[in-house]
Amino acid sequence: MRLVLALLLWGAVSGMVCGGAMETTDTHMLRLDAPIKTWDEGLPLGNGIMGGLLWGGNNVIKLSLDRGDLWDERQPDVFWKDGWGFDDIKKLVAEGNQAELLRKYDNPYGEAAPTKLPGGRLVLTLGDGSEAQRFTLDTRRAEGRVDLNNGTLTCFFSATERVAMLRVSGPAVTCEFLRPDGLNKLGYSAAEFGEDEGMLWMVQDAALGLRYAVVVAQKTEGQETQLAVAITANTEGMDPLEIGKQRVTRALSTSYEAMLEPHVEWWNHFWAISSVSIPDRRIQRHYNLVKYFYGAASRPDAPPMPLQGVWTQDDGELPPWKGDYHHDLNTQMTYLSYHTAGLRDAGMSFINFNWNLLPIYRAFARNFFGVDGAAMASVATLAGKPTGGWVQYSFTMPNALWVGQTFYLHWRHTMDKDFLKERAYPWLSEVATAVVGLLEERDGKLYLPLSSSPEIFNNAFQAWRPPNSNYDLSLMQWAFDALAEMADVLGKEPDAARWQLLRSKLEPLHVDENHVLMFDREKAFDQSHRHHSQTMAIHPLGILNIEGSDHDRKVINASLDSIIAHGTQEWIGFGFSWFSCLLARAGRADEALHYLQDFERAFLLRNGFHANGDQIGAGLSKFTYRPFTLEGNFLAMETVHEMLLQSWAPNPSSDPTPVIRIFPAMPKAWSDASFTNLSAEGGFLVTAKREHRSTTWFRIEATQTGLLRLKCNFGGRKVTFNSSQVVRKQGCYEIAMKAGDVLEGVFDVPAGKPRPTSDAPDCPST
Repeated sequence: MRLVLALLLWGAVSGMVCGGAMETTDTHMLRLDAPIKTWDEGLPLGNGIMGGLLWGGNNVIKLSLDRGDLWDERQPDVFWKDGWGFDDIKKLVAEGNQAELLRKYDNPYGEAAPTKLPGGRLVLTLGDGSEAQRFTLDTRRAEGRVDLNNGTLTCFFSATERVAMLRVSGPAVTCEFLRPDGLNKLGYSAAEFGEDEGMLWMVQDAALGLRYAVVVAQKTEGQETQLAVAITANTEGMDPLEIGKQRVTRALSTSYEAMLEPHVEWWNHFWAISSVSIPDRRIQRHYNLVKYFYGAASRPDAPPMPLQGVWTQDDGELPPWKGDYHHDLNTQMTYLSYHTAGLRDAGMSFINFNWNLLPIYRAFARNFFGVDGAAMASVATLAGKPTGGWVQYSFTMPNALWVGQTFYLHWRHTMDKDFLKERAYPWLSEVATAVVGLLEERDGKLYLPLSSSPEIFNNAFQAWRPPNSNYDLSLMQWAFDALAEMADVLGKEPDAARWQLLRSKLEPLHVDENHVLMFDREKAFDQSHRHHSQTMAIHPLGILNIEGSDHDRKVINASLDSIIAHGTQEWIGFGFSWFSCLLARAGRADEALHYLQDFERAFLLRNGFHANGDQIGAGLSKFTYRPFTLEGNFLAMETVHEMLLQSWAPNPSSDPTPVIRIFPAMPKAWSDASFTNLSAEGGFLVTAKREHRSTTWFRIEATQTGLLRLKCNFGGRKVTFNSSQVVRKQGCYEIAMKAGDVLEGVFDVPAGKPRPTSDAPDCPST
């Protein structure tokens, strides 16, 4: 099993060190000329719980601060009164009473609370004729830098301590802290400010007993000034001010360099987990930046990323869309790409969050929907409370099934049976039980009482669609199949049979006469639409795939062609990166790259944040508005993964064994590429190299015992394995592997013969 492969070339390995031969340090550098005039284009820094944006110009440098658990959790007065709940929604829909639906369920979203709270702004004024020249973020070190005409300013948010550090070399520094003006909209009392012996602070009393402090300490020695910043809350202890003072005092008692050393060590480990190298510098830089977002904004012991991560609004307003947790796409897509990247600590933030909220979800299922199990408010606060919003999407139950895919994929990538038993199966089982509690059986088929397809018809009454929409159907079909699979692995045969029975009672997906996926049985896909909700079965759920039946392939390609034909005018940024994923999953690599490049050039702010509207006037969308959210960024990252490595099961309902596909959707423009230790379903880590449009070498390590299936998509070339146990079956190479086993393959190209121009899906025997 572990034969040393004599043909293994050093170049195949060395070319992938530190992300690959084509990758340069520049793709880890975000460089912005000064001035940076707005907070949302600042350099993003963070450590999971704290975040900051570094920006400014001339002699004034600003650090907009945030902390992930600062929330106003007050509920609108109309909630939980006058029969407020799902039965009431059904009644109002039956009556056609749109005005009352809006009053009780949507209009409250316009109230100031509940909302994420901004942390405030640290303002540094530099003396001695200082002027900012350039801002640089080094994502490898997670350190920001401002080059001055007479010195430098550097900043990092410690990866190992809940504190931020700044160092100014050269000019003198004075600092002040500004309370966010947006807090005035919430009726809070004035903050308490204080200053003593090189330290200044703000203490704010918020709603429902929340009290938090921002503390800044400063020391100057010669031509260098160091500052330490902490944001603390009474969730950590009775006196957040004292906690903050202790943190900044301890940080400054060492030094900037001493605090930086373990921080850089943490980030070195983070970047060593996996790497990607592609020959498109702009896409590579964006990939690196988005991967950095996982390290900066998501940790197991901190809240998961809401719409804007740990970089909440700092322009005198409260954050757009309350900075909340949208579970009809945003959270699920934000946490989709961590699986393949192997960034499991980042992903555990989202998993721990939803696991810990199960008691809240159970109560919501019981009190709002009147069913057993667990149900989420689909637009929610940090505490899992509903915020209100468009009724069809804020109070729909199947969205929780989509959140459950994160639990499922975490298990599929780790094959951790304890996680399956203790987390993945119980969580998805509870939310599916709540969905089943709503289902009504008619003519042997199961239907939800209400259905919708995000976000067609926005919040018009017409957005209520005949049950079941393809969106709801896809989620239920996927969930019942996944639960049957998990129950079978756990030896829960009665459970598996029950989920299979429920699956059999669902309708097939709705497809029109041209094989195009519809929104629902009545509404054809006939317009440009930003949320590709009708295509959920293709991606991310994978119920339909190009290795399925001829019918499946017709539906996939006809549906994608129809989306292209109807254009992108109604799309916002995430629509482009999601559609890129869809195309890559279908093997349409050049088209996937086209939409990915459109996303990268038109829907990013200067600092790489995904903006909802077209920012360059390219005419790609009629929307040009600015607010940033992060799911579009992570979908772009996932598109790169879909191009480099796929590992879904081609027949998941009958055989869940994954099939690994190396470089399955490579654009013609990407002739060379490589990656190290990307994670595949089944518990495998894959490393591979591609040259001149052909795979030349790969390495697959099993982290768990299981069957490896590798797709023969190597252009008919002979591969030499380091094991004689590999067999060929139905277009795949197969081998049983134990944890720790490594399979390597090298492709022979005879001397004097031209290298194949591309990989193709046929596979000879070895």
